[in-house]
Amino acid sequence: MRVGLFIPCYIDQFYPEVGIATFELLKKLGYDVEPPMGATCCGQPMANSGFEQEAKEVYHHFVNDFAEFDVVVMPSGSCTMHVRKHYDIIPQTDEVKHVRTKTFDLVEFLLDQGLAQLPKVHFPKKVALHTGCHSLRGLKVGKASELYGPPESALEKVLNHVTGIEFVPLSRADECCGFGGTFAIAEEAVSVKMGQDKMKDVVGSGADVLVSNDMSCLMHLDGIVKRQKQKVKLMHIAEILNLGKK
Repeated sequence: MRVGLFIPCYIDQFYPEVGIATFELLKKLGYDVEPPMGATCCGQPMANSGFEQEAKEVYHHFVNDFAEFDVVVMPSGSCTMHVRKHYDIIPQTDEVKHVRTKTFDLVEFLLDQGLAQLPKVHFPKKVALHTGCHSLRGLKVGKASELYGPPESALEKVLNHVTGIEFVPLSRADECCGFGGTFAIAEEAVSVKMGQDKMKDVVGSGADVLVSNDMSCLMHLDGIVKRQKQKVKLMHIAEILNLGKK
């Protein structure tokens, strides 16, 4: 299976270690992985800012970069959802349909392929989980509290294969971190307050580490952690899974 690895803009610029961890993990699992050197952005920031028509050129560029791969994998639920749900405004050629249906968040992809293949990892920490809004309500890799039925966390399913972890529950596990992309710029005060509330919940849980599949959420919360000098560590799930050896 040829895997096209997409590294989102903010990971490329601010958290390259997450992109490296994702690449190394997929290689350990035996996949033929390639991050196209011409790849740029999925177009989400432009679309969220009201410039979706202008983003069409970016959408076409993304499709051209990844159409040759069997699947597209990215360490981001929000970018994954954008490709799958919002590329419907460009002509639905075979290439576009292929990219839309074969684009997966890393956690989705690992679950789809089977978890028995994962490297053995020991991570003796108290861990709280954060599933971003796009992943939770768009990709359905969790169950929001407004829906009936027991909570289901794809992150927890994957991390159950890691020994030593003690999961600690949050009082409002599905609450938004407050980032919301351009929302954090347009509504800075509200965004910061939501982030502070989220971290208050995390700190109160006694967690050593907050884990998410979306580095955009963790990027926002990282600012709260540093300003408040909190001791909670923030990690993308790929960073934990890549600690193991195959």
